[in-house]
Formats: sequence, C-alpha cells, structure tokens
Amino acid sequence: MSFRRVIWVVLDSVGIGEMPDAAEYGDAGSDTLGNLARVRPLRLPHLCRLGLANIKPLAGLDPAREPLGAFGRCASASPGKDTTTGHWEMAGIHLSRPFPLYPNGFPRELIEEFERRIGRKTLGNVPASGTEIIERLGTEHLRTGSPIVYTSADSVFQVAAHEDVIPLWELYKICETARELLRGEHEVGRVIARPFVGQPGAFTRTANRKDFAVPPPPGMLLDKLEERGVTVHTVGKIFEVFLGRGIQIYDKTRDNADGMAKTLEALEETPAGLIWTNLVDFDQLYGHRNNVEGYAAALEAVDAWLPSLMQRMREDDLLILCADHGCDPTTPSTDHSREYVPLLVWGPKTRRGVALGTRPTLADIGQTVAAIFGVRIEKGESFLEAIL
Repeated sequence: MSFRRVIWVVLDSVGIGEMPDAAEYGDAGSDTLGNLARVRPLRLPHLCRLGLANIKPLAGLDPAREPLGAFGRCASASPGKDTTTGHWEMAGIHLSRPFPLYPNGFPRELIEEFERRIGRKTLGNVPASGTEIIERLGTEHLRTGSPIVYTSADSVFQVAAHEDVIPLWELYKICETARELLRGEHEVGRVIARPFVGQPGAFTRTANRKDFAVPPPPGMLLDKLEERGVTVHTVGKIFEVFLGRGIQIYDKTRDNADGMAKTLEALEETPAGLIWTNLVDFDQLYGHRNNVEGYAAALEAVDAWLPSLMQRMREDDLLILCADHGCDPTTPSTDHSREYVPLLVWGPKTRRGVALGTRPTLADIGQTVAAIFGVRIEKGESFLEAIL
C-alpha cells in the first residue's frame, strides 16, 4: 500500500474556468477562481506553493517555480453542475442524464399530492434563496402552519419550517414523504429540511438542516472501500450525499472553520483509511449570494489553515484538494457554474511539480484513492503512478 491514509478536502464550488459546454448551461465566461482573483486580490501563498497558480494564470498569483505538489484540473463527464453530480462522479458514478431542475417551481399536481400526504397546505413553490424566502413567507408560515417549499438552481426540493411551528421530527418526516414521492422523472438529487427560528424580521436558519439524497448506485468508491475493510471518516455533508454508505465515522459541521477543526481532529481519531471533508461555505454562503469578499476571505482562511494540516500529516499520508463544480460570485447568476475544478495533490513522499494535466473526469480522483487501497471503481483512470 503506497499510502496508509488519504485526506481528501473538497472546496465546494471553487471552480477554475468554464468547460467547453458551459454556454449550454448559461455559464459562458464563468471562472470562479480566475474572475475572483481579477476583481479582488487574493493572498494564497500555501495553495500557490502546492501549484494552484500553475494550473492556469490567475491574476496577482505567481506560479511556483518548483511546486510542492502535483497539480491539474478535472472536467465533469456527467451532465449537470450540482453537489450530488460532482461528488458521485468523484466516487465513480457517471450520470446518463442530469437530475431534474425546476426553474418555475414544481408541477401543481405534484405539490397537491405532497400536501395530501403530509396533511398540510404549503407556501412558496418557487426558486429562491433560503434566507430570502423565510423573510418573505416566514410570517405567513407562523400564522398558517404551512411549510415553505422552494427550490434553487440545484436539483433540490427544500422544505423550510419554524422549529416552534413544525417540530424537527415532523419536518424530517415531511421530507421523508417528499423523498418517497419524488421518483421517476421527478427524482431530484436531494430533499432538504431547512428549519429556522426567530421572529418576523429576524428569522435565522438553524444547524438542524438534514439532507435526504437519492441512493447512489451500488459499486461506487465507498462501497468498494467498505468491502475492503477501509475506514472512512467524513466531515461535512459527504455523509448526506452518500446516505452514509460505507462511512464508519462522520462529523457534521456548522461552517468552514468547524470543518477545518474537525478535519484536524479526524487525523487524531482515524490513523488509517480515508478522511473525506467538504467545506461548504464557498458555495452555500458566498457563491449563491454573489458575495465576492466573503468568498475571497474564505479561500484565504483555508490557505492559512493548510500549514497546520500539512504539519500534522505523516510520512505515509496523502492530501488531495479539489472542488465539485463552480459557483462564480462575480457573475450576475447566483447558480452553480459548469467549470473545470482544480486538483492539488501532496504528500511527504510524493514527487514534486508533477503536471497532471486536464483529467477527463472527476472519477480519476476516486480511482486514485481506490488504487491506494487496492480496489477499483468502474470509471476513471488513476494518477497514482504519476505522483510516486
């Protein structure tokens, strides 16, 4: 076994330039890292030392003469540009068709059946920001007890409810009902419970969010690792994306800072196997809200954290940094964007300055992890030999 442990960190939505088919998704010109660096100077010395600015020119960021790590970028071979599509592809699943989207809300007949099953009327049924829609409909929700249904640019069916009006157990049951209903042509990637608290004018979402994902097909990376007896420890929303399959230890997180802290804790708790982290704030807090400063500051916070992670790594550890899609905060759109994602790979015993090029699929990452632990997945080509 070339490495005893892999630490895999997904910087959620940190894309690095439009893919050739970006215009078909309405994303021509999207470049999350490139545009961000152009409009707001970035200080990312540690990411650049690994090779970030060697992947492509980034304004104000100098490529490393001798990058510490291997560097490249990955395309998405699956149609779509959402969390489930990206993470599933990393694990070796290529979708034949994208998960359905609902830019005009869900069909009336579907909502009526949902209302019948849960015994409550609903509010909303529109695409919206989660914070905006509870401000707009929260007071009516308090008055009527009707849950708020909304979607986004992702393939999601989201249900928001005040914790004092619809208790968490009932909200989760409502979402389970939605998950059972949303099959076939309406099989969205995720149903999401979005509880909130507070009074009109001061509603806030709580940390009790819960995702109800589509079950991934059998044979993906986490299934294979479980068959092999490899410990998998996830941090953040990885557990929800894969419904816990093949995961022995998992930590929920409040934000990026919590995710970074729990990743360091995982190094102490899990001496061998895979530690897989998702840092979601880039996407959830900043990309979807076109918050350029917040996005840039979050990148700089991760960069400042990297030395503490790398110093704690052992000789037989491997670090993988990547993303799952883009979400350019500089464009008028607040949607995800169809972009390549960066790929940085480093370990105390890896080769330095290896150019991994443009990988045709995110599954190349999963296949590399699979090769490290002596298994194979259906899609992807390992780059393990290139980094050793």
